[in-house]
Amino acid sequence: MVKKKAKLIFKHNSFDIVEEGDYVLCAISGREILLKNLNYWNVDLQEAYFSPAEAKKRYKIK
Repeated sequence: MVKKKAKLIFKHNSFDIVEEGDYVLCAISGREILLKNLNYWNVDLQEAYFSPAEAKKRYKIK
């Protein structure tokens, strides 16, 4: 099975799929996040995060 990276537009409570795919990459760790498991993102930066730990790291960097 070949996995394909998706392209998304992040909104406040949802996301739109621009290009179909199976996963996105975490902006901090680079880990793959399956779309069905995607729960954390930043609307302003348009970034996805693997877990709350990565999201917290991003907020400390800003």
